[in-house]
Amino acid sequence: MAKPISIEVWNPSGKYRVVSTKSMPGTRWIRLLTDNDCRLEICTEAKTILSVDDWGEVLFSALKRAGGTAFSNMAVGYNNVDVEAANRNGIAVGNTPGVLTETTAELAASLTLAAARRIVEADQFMRAGLYEGWLPHLFVGNLLKGQTVGVIGAGRIGSAYARMMIEGFKMNLIYYDLYQATRLEKFVTAYGQFLKANGEQPVTWKRAATMEDVLREADVISLHPVLDKTTYHLINPERLAIMKKDAVLVNASRGPVIDEVALVEHLKANPMFRVGLDVFEDEPYMKPGLADMKNAVVVPHIASASKWTREGMATLAALNVLGKIKGYPVWGNPNQVEPFLKESATPPPACPSIVNGMPSSKL
Repeated sequence: MAKPISIEVWNPSGKYRVVSTKSMPGTRWIRLLTDNDCRLEICTEAKTILSVDDWGEVLFSALKRAGGTAFSNMAVGYNNVDVEAANRNGIAVGNTPGVLTETTAELAASLTLAAARRIVEADQFMRAGLYEGWLPHLFVGNLLKGQTVGVIGAGRIGSAYARMMIEGFKMNLIYYDLYQATRLEKFVTAYGQFLKANGEQPVTWKRAATMEDVLREADVISLHPVLDKTTYHLINPERLAIMKKDAVLVNASRGPVIDEVALVEHLKANPMFRVGLDVFEDEPYMKPGLADMKNAVVVPHIASASKWTREGMATLAALNVLGKIKGYPVWGNPNQVEPFLKESATPPPACPSIVNGMPSSKL
């Protein structure tokens, strides 16, 4: 006999039924739903919720049969959602942009520092009681100042990461993006002029013609592309081979943009090459051998894991569903969602972000 799923119920007499497949941070999102006559059911078993991370025809048709009209991902990405299947079943799909930018960029910067300066290795060495005194060659890593940071995908997160590395460590920039990152270029130019005016070496920027140019030239490469057919295994054996032998590669975007099997082999063959990973090809699992690599820093998908961001994501996800229930229109700019996040204010009567462009008459 199957074990019953553990459910936490709020406002059991509520008119509208909302199901959260995960327990989410904070309480404001709960309050917003229950104050608006929603019965909220929260699944509290981690082993159960893993089975509903990928949403396709089966789940959307089941949701439709149950009378459901909206689904909201607690993430800015929705590569785990079959939007066409949602459309076929008349389900509005929401996501949570506008709150992850700085938090994700900070984690990418943290992984860069941890990998470049071998912080995890040194921490483990110290905790094991192996430290017997200062030595000239003990955990020698990479200096970032004056080096070149490469960014693949210079959107909001990629640009925020670039600014952190440039202003924080006076790094030069090379980036690859399908579109020109005009604001980022202006920032680097202005900062370079500031440094020059103060007698320092100015920083520079370059928009690369190809992704391979970034991989060849950069000392640090951070990946910030969307995940689609064109970016699956973006980093493969051939592209790993053209990178510097002591480069640092960081991925806080999506796991499958890196061929993880090829990465493990590259790490084995190039001990000075280092990587910082927040995401993995087969989450929650790592490819065999990755966990054994001392030149890899691995963390469990925590790029958005700041208190403000995660509570904000929960709030936006809840308001997407609530907005659909109430028949609200879609918010005009999903990347400017601050009005929805103010604790002391009533959120606007709108869905913060609906990604499948359903007509307002259907929302």
